[in-house]
Amino acid sequence: MRCPFCHNADSRVIDSREADEGATTRRRRSCPKCGRRFTTVEEAVLAVVKRSGVSEPFNRTKVVAGVRRACQGRPVDEDQLQKLAQQVEDAIRATGAAEVPSNEVGLAILRPLRELDEVAYLRFASVYRSFTSVADFEKEIAELKARQSQAAEQSGSIPAGTLTGA
Repeated sequence: MRCPFCHNADSRVIDSREADEGATTRRRRSCPKCGRRFTTVEEAVLAVVKRSGVSEPFNRTKVVAGVRRACQGRPVDEDQLQKLAQQVEDAIRATGAAEVPSNEVGLAILRPLRELDEVAYLRFASVYRSFTSVADFEKEIAELKARQSQAAEQSGSIPAGTLTGA
């Protein structure tokens, strides 16, 4: 690491600490030439590869903005949007890949959005999956109902076979 004061090409690490819940590493350094100390912050860059092939850094704000549009008029607050964006980023970082395709980001949004608000999920999925007909919506709604039925049966709150597809 180059010294920001004398521009010496070498420095010595004095101390390292994790910051931001392990997302970054702060290092205290010392320059052997001028003796001055400085701090560096290291962060693993997560890149998103768009359909055009262009790569750009992952931006949680873009996730929130996209989901916010789907949640317009729904009972979803800003804290819930921020939590969802964090879940998406955590899921993507957990893959261990330095670059992820943009469609993987979309897929990572769908699961937590479905749990947050089903109407917002349908809105987002309709754009993300390019629904072209009412049948596409009906199929997705049928899958949501099947998931609800399965979850209810597993929790024991509703006896098996008592749900109807009304």
